[in-house]
Amino acid sequence: MPKRIFASCLCISLICALLPLAGHTGWGDFFKGLTDAVKSKPALSEGDIVAGLRDALKVGAGNAVQGVSKLNGYYQNPSIKILLPENVQKAEKTLRMVGLGQQVDAFELSMNRAAEKAAPEAKALFWDTIKQMRFADAKKILNGRENEATLYFKDRTHTKLQDRFKPLVHQAMADVGVTRNYQRLNDKMRTLPFVDRYSFDLDGYVTNKALEGLFFMLAQEEAKIRKDPAARVTDILKKVFAASK
Repeated sequence: MPKRIFASCLCISLICALLPLAGHTGWGDFFKGLTDAVKSKPALSEGDIVAGLRDALKVGAGNAVQGVSKLNGYYQNPSIKILLPENVQKAEKTLRMVGLGQQVDAFELSMNRAAEKAAPEAKALFWDTIKQMRFADAKKILNGRENEATLYFKDRTHTKLQDRFKPLVHQAMADVGVTRNYQRLNDKMRTLPFVDRYSFDLDGYVTNKALEGLFFMLAQEEAKIRKDPAARVTDILKKVFAASK
């Protein structure tokens, strides 16, 4: 292996080990550096570029999963909070007027808790998808739309995530009382006048909302990867890519 290529590989390995310590702020320059490498640094091999992007996406995906998996990761994030199903929303005012406000709140909280419990399952699927990435994928992501990486993940994982999430959500809902809370509300709603009554797939509702929130956060992480400046990382990356000259 030429010395310049070896030096590039060694530097990239060291940077990839250190980048997680830089937190969110380092990813804009990291992404820009990789894009520059694709366009103007032929001494860096396709394997180096793919390896670097894999590590960047691994951290971005890891941050997204970690963010939604923590306590209140869904519930206290207004962008992804799982709201009451439509039929409950329509009856919410009446339910609160008849003294069921506490039960309504408990149901909403329990749905979000179920999503938070199921979310870590996404990590392994994201990791598998990253491992399968090829140079053509990496180049498309680097030069693509603002949410190209998110679309890449969504295209390859959404169906599998639904299949994995639904039983996990079902179990998590049983653990945190979602189904019980909903059944109580539903029973009460059946006794109230002017309230719609229809069958409702609660597992499907929470699963879909959980995945919507996860991919929303993934897109947020991608935006950071593409845009956020980080001066202290810039200098290091300049050295890395200068080594390939």
